[in-house]
Amino acid sequence: MDKDRIFLLLKKICEVPSPSGFEDNVRSILIEELGPYADKLWIDPLGNLIALKKGKGEGKLMIATHMDEIGIMINSIDKNGFLYFTTIGGWIPHILPGQRVLIRTLDGRTIRGVIGIKPPHIAKPEEKEKAIPIDKLFIDIGASSQDDAKKYGVTVGAVGVLERTVEKLANGDYVTGRAFDDKVGVAVAVEAFKMMNNLSVDVYLVLTVQEEVGLKGAITASYAINPDVGMAIDVTIATDVPGAPESKQITKLGKGPAIKIMDGRDGRGIIVHPAVRELLIRIAEEENIPYQLEVLPGGTTDASAIQLSREGVPTGAISIPTRYVHSPVEVVNLNDAVNAAKLLVCFASRINGDWIRKNLRRDIK
Repeated sequence: MDKDRIFLLLKKICEVPSPSGFEDNVRSILIEELGPYADKLWIDPLGNLIALKKGKGEGKLMIATHMDEIGIMINSIDKNGFLYFTTIGGWIPHILPGQRVLIRTLDGRTIRGVIGIKPPHIAKPEEKEKAIPIDKLFIDIGASSQDDAKKYGVTVGAVGVLERTVEKLANGDYVTGRAFDDKVGVAVAVEAFKMMNNLSVDVYLVLTVQEEVGLKGAITASYAINPDVGMAIDVTIATDVPGAPESKQITKLGKGPAIKIMDGRDGRGIIVHPAVRELLIRIAEEENIPYQLEVLPGGTTDASAIQLSREGVPTGAISIPTRYVHSPVEVVNLNDAVNAAKLLVCFASRINGDWIRKNLRRDIK
């Protein structure tokens, strides 16, 4: 597994805007990546991209990782050409002022703008200290009127993301960029899928849509596929930074991928099936793959949707530790991504019909 390949794919897919519901540009890149390695490749009615690698037919493993990212949507244009917006997904308001944005118009154009703020010279003291509410922020695209903005293709319903490239930090194993949640999961899953061979089960890799706004793609895809086992690949919180006590750090960069135990407030996301959890831990220890155990107090992943499909699907999750999640400067360690891919390949190779019958579908009488 090559961390340079993961970096190059990560850079390629992160620098293409793909807010929830508008994932088509990044999906086109992933079709090219997966085409040579998939026995079948299709787009379902909601927009998920699904790649099938056939095994011996002893069961079905669904791997889910989401293509979408948090973004914004234009909901008003004033008479002077300034754009107002609402959020797509979970932004922290104080991050947004002063950012550059890429706006994708409904007719497919991409234009730049900036999220403007009142100059500090005229702002009141209390305005400098508090986060500006989302509905008070505006985007300046250099338009002089509402008609001028429309001339550039901007209408209500246009979407945007913060503008960032993916770059290596001083230590080249650490990289930063926008939308690592969950493009790093996508890069890991795609590179792992390419490496999977001689499988007992059929592997369905689902690049899901609209995860950030309700796990929507995973809900429909898991119902259609009806897998025996599910696995989500996503980021998790790494708060190994100044000011965070050791007990609140959840995961640390460079210490390996995280094997999820539980997430969501009070466990309302997923509590991972014990057989799936134990197999992941055993694989990591036998293959000398560094790993961490993850209990995430808030937030969840596509795993929660897969788990509750139809009669229920035993599901786990492999997480890539990420600093500054839901910001334009997320940071990951490429070694964690490589090890996550190794763990996923090994997991897929260990699943077979006997394991499914023994651990997941247990007849008592």
